[in-house]
Amino acid sequence: MAISSNKEELIIAIESNYKKLKAEIESIPEDLTSVKTLTGHSKGSVMSVKNLLSYLIGWGELVLKWNSKKEVNEIVNFPETGFKWNELGKLAQKFYQDYENKDFSELKLKLDFTVEKILVLINSKSNDQLYGISWYEKYTLGRMIQLNTSSPYVNARLRLRKWKKEQGFK
Repeated sequence: MAISSNKEELIIAIESNYKKLKAEIESIPEDLTSVKTLTGHSKGSVMSVKNLLSYLIGWGELVLKWNSKKEVNEIVNFPETGFKWNELGKLAQKFYQDYENKDFSELKLKLDFTVEKILVLINSKSNDQLYGISWYEKYTLGRMIQLNTSSPYVNARLRLRKWKKEQGFK
């Protein structure tokens, strides 16, 4: 997958990858979405389809939180308060717990809404704001958005396709 280098490419990547992921999600019978048979985000762990959606929502919400804090010059704890970059498995577990009481339909709507908010954020920024300056360490805002939205959408789609094959359906 190509790394976006400007605002237009980032929007296309998110929209395209999310559209493909959404088609995979829509083809999954709701009664299978809580079953933990999907390869998890931590080595040796398993998760459900609902957990996967929770993970994607969690990262999308973090991107929005990071940006909101930075815009008002507040300190941002990357990746999240109480977590270090080498604890992303624990952070994934937190995301699963954050949305464990939501049903599959609610999670799909929440993910749609999160993607829409991210696209609004991108559209509110200039290409220079997204790609012309470092935003977090060596990364631009555009790159941080892609790393936590578009790229995980591709990964999630591949996970679902593999899982569906293992489950014996298309």
